[in-house]
Amino acid sequence: MEAAREHIMSEDDEKSAFDLDFPGGKIGFTSEMNFVPGSSEKRVQCYRVLDEDGYQVSSSMTKHMSKELALKVYSGMVTLQIMDKFFYEAQRQGRLSFYLTSFGEEAINFASAAALSSDDIVLAQYREPGVLLWRGFTLQEFANQCFGNNAGHGKGRQMPIHYGSKKLNYITISSPLATQLPQAVGMAYSLKMDKKDSCVVAYFGDGSSSEGDFHAALNFAAVMDAPVVFICRNNGWAISTPVTDQFRSDGIVVKGQGYGIESIRVDGNDALAVYSAVRSARETAINKKRPILIEAMTYRVSHHSTSDDSTKYRSIDEIEYWKTIHSPITRFKKWVERKGWWSNKEESDLHINLRKQVRSAIDEAEKEEKPPLEDMFTDVYKELPSNLMEQETLLRETIQRHPQDFPKDMPL
Repeated sequence: MEAAREHIMSEDDEKSAFDLDFPGGKIGFTSEMNFVPGSSEKRVQCYRVLDEDGYQVSSSMTKHMSKELALKVYSGMVTLQIMDKFFYEAQRQGRLSFYLTSFGEEAINFASAAALSSDDIVLAQYREPGVLLWRGFTLQEFANQCFGNNAGHGKGRQMPIHYGSKKLNYITISSPLATQLPQAVGMAYSLKMDKKDSCVVAYFGDGSSSEGDFHAALNFAAVMDAPVVFICRNNGWAISTPVTDQFRSDGIVVKGQGYGIESIRVDGNDALAVYSAVRSARETAINKKRPILIEAMTYRVSHHSTSDDSTKYRSIDEIEYWKTIHSPITRFKKWVERKGWWSNKEESDLHINLRKQVRSAIDEAEKEEKPPLEDMFTDVYKELPSNLMEQETLLRETIQRHPQDFPKDMPL
């Protein structure tokens, strides 16, 4: 009787009969041995609204991009490009100790920022100054931070480009990769507990996905249903390491699925696509109280930083191709021009005005006094502990013994 029952049982009957809730999760049995493939032969498709020539291939979500908003996004991208150019040159002239640009990634900066609320908390990496610029951080504040002067918010205690603003809900940048991701989830869970109508947005690069904190953060967010939007800026390079040497998976987007997180791949050089995706992701994160992962495909046109020469590991032709054919600024400019929202005269005036503003900000920051030596030890404890007092004493003694190694105008 048992043998006959086994013989006539269909596969569907077999599965339903053997469904079982294990402590590790609900499963269904099968008599077929099938290994889950390591990756799909079909790559996850990339969402876009504009093609390389600025023509719309989809009307999706463009109704939310008004003329005023579009021109603000475009002006912001140009502002960041000009700021990067002048600050980079200032470092090469020896006026700054370090700098890092966002050439080629301007659309991710401003289109994502435009889709967020000022109440949303941003934890960036170090290629998202445009998000802070959008929120109201001035060119002068950028210059003051990079020059480490007395007017800068960090009082010279941070490397250049490590911006932050409590007022603008932009957490101060930290150099170590991916450390901001678990923090972002914790903050998002706090917003959820407090029933806030806002979310946390965490930016990172493809290289950060190789860090343990990335995986811990995604799992943490998925299990706790935290309203956090992860935005991965996949620009192809983790300094000199190409993505082909980082992982075998289909980019970053599939990693979200592995943790049970809704994910999307977006053309990061298409401002409209980025804006649409981030806008939708934010709504999902807040309304449904769960995380979203966005992989924005782009290209890092610049060197990794002023400490890097990218021509040592990639060709100049490759850089030029992405700089010209796939420029996010050029693509978006063509779109606003076709809409009749922008003219050559306005373009010329914008560049002239911005160059003056950036030069002025750099000159003013350079004139500003440096922070006094004692500020190196303050703002950590309410009362300075004995070990920091000892360090300050030792430093002052060192300066007195070796004055030639320190600036003559250094405020003591």
